[in-house]
Order: sequence, then structure tokens, then C-alpha cells
Amino acid sequence: MEKQIREFLEYIELERGHSALTIRNYDAYLSKFADFAAESGVKEVDKIDLELIKKWRLALHRRELANKTLNYYMIAIRSFLKYLSKIDVDSLAPEKIELADTPERQISFLEQEEVDRIFESCTGTEEIDLRNHAILELLFSTGLRVSELTNLNRDNVNLDRREFSVSGKGGKNRVVFMSDTAADTLDQYLAKRFDKDEALFTKVESKKETLKSVKEKAEDTKEESRGRLTSRQIERIVQGAAKKAGIVKQVTPHTLRHSFATDMLRSGADIRSVQSLLGHANVATTQVYTHVTDKHLREIHQKYHNRKAKE
Repeated sequence: MEKQIREFLEYIELERGHSALTIRNYDAYLSKFADFAAESGVKEVDKIDLELIKKWRLALHRRELANKTLNYYMIAIRSFLKYLSKIDVDSLAPEKIELADTPERQISFLEQEEVDRIFESCTGTEEIDLRNHAILELLFSTGLRVSELTNLNRDNVNLDRREFSVSGKGGKNRVVFMSDTAADTLDQYLAKRFDKDEALFTKVESKKETLKSVKEKAEDTKEESRGRLTSRQIERIVQGAAKKAGIVKQVTPHTLRHSFATDMLRSGADIRSVQSLLGHANVATTQVYTHVTDKHLREIHQKYHNRKAKE
């Protein structure tokens, strides 16, 4: 089983183009399952049956895992079984594995007034201020995932056309578009950069480097790479801006992605277009935002079509 799990992980990396994070997660879920199966006397995939899956699900449940987390384990096993079926290896039919019911997904997003306050919290002309402002503007105007943002290089972005291509989940490419404000802020930030790092967003240089004259920076061809910002560092920047803006609810890069989608739908964009802009493989994933927009429409209806209010 362990050998076939390794082959499956190679398959989803090379043939399916899954991200490194997805592969690590599948590796962790399946390795734990393989250990449990071995303890239960099952070391061959043709011996996997519903009884073993039931015992594994019960073991996970007794660890007090949430249904959502438990489903991640089941999805990994189901994907592995689909792979085995694809290469004609006898094992349990993947469709026999059912997922646990989960609560309806709650979407956290910002109202326009809150978005404006966050942007205003990053005013300033220093490189770090312009960088943070550009990050926030780009997240909100494109709906990028934080991993997509951190992977961007300077030569990826076309500031004249206000667009660029990103590689999303599963290695699927899509074109995203920037607002004029996002492009202008990004242009101002890049004008402050004199390093040779290819990354679009980098760590701010040391105080010693900051004290160099502009001429020295421009002539320095040996300056080392600063280092690409990580997803965690981007999260801290977003959280810091929200705190500075006086927003008490938790705000993450994904909150800005939710805010982008909600704003698009409220403004009249069709759901298929929003699906493409977000890079969702299935429109059902995008439809979670309609619950938010439906509520907004209900509020408008009550405000403008209320007989009692007019009396």
C-alpha cells in the first residue's frame, strides 16, 4: 500500500498538477491511514473494505475532529481509490465512501466602507507603506488566493494592460484584471525598488540598505535577493491593516477574496464570470456567495418596496 501511495502522490504532482500543499496534505492523510490499516492487519490495497473505512472514520471521530476535517481524510482516500481504479488495481470502489454532513459554509466579507478604511490605513510614501497598500489593493481588485499572490514575479504583471496570468489550483491558468488604483499603487511601489529580486513582493530591505543613496542603489549590481514574502507574512500585513483601521472582526487575505466576489455579484456580474475570475473549477463553489447577495437583495426590497414604510 505504501508503494502505491507514493506512486499516487507522484501521479497527482506530475499528471494532475496539484500544488505542493495539496500533495503534502494528501501524503499526511494517506500515511496515517496506511499506518492504521497496517495495525489492523491490512497492508495490501485489495484488502481495503468498508469495514476498515468504518473503523478509520470512527478512530478519527474519537479524536474529536470536526466533520470538515474528517472529510479531508475521506476525500484523500477516495482520490487514492479512484487512482487505483484508473490503473486497473482491484480495491474498494471509491463511490462507496460517503462524506459527513457539514454546516453551511459561512462567508466573511467586508463592506465597502470597511475596505476603504483598510486602504486608508496604509497611507504613506515609504516603500513598506506602498508595498502593503499594493498588496491590499491587488487582493481586493483581483480576488487572488494568497498563494497566487506570493508566487507572482515582477515580469508577470502588465501594468499597461492592467492584467496578468496566474496559475491557480491544479495548475490551471487564468487571466485576472487589476483596478486602475491597484495598478497605480503597484507602479509607485515598484518605482521604489532597486533590488534584483524577481519576486513582485519582497521583504523590506534592512535599515542599512535603506540608507544607501538612490544612485548607489541603482549602480549596485551585486545586491543580493531580498526574499519573497510568504503567505504568513501577507496574512500579518492584512491583519495589521485591519487592526489599524479599527475593524474588530477577523480579516485575512481570503476575506478580501470573499469581498471581491461579493462586490462583483452585488454590482450585477453573472455568477459564471465570477467563477472564472476566482478560478473555481465548479460553479457550485461560487454559488456559496449567492446566499450573501440574496440577503442584500432582500434588504433592498424591504427598503424600497415596503408599503408600511410609505404610509
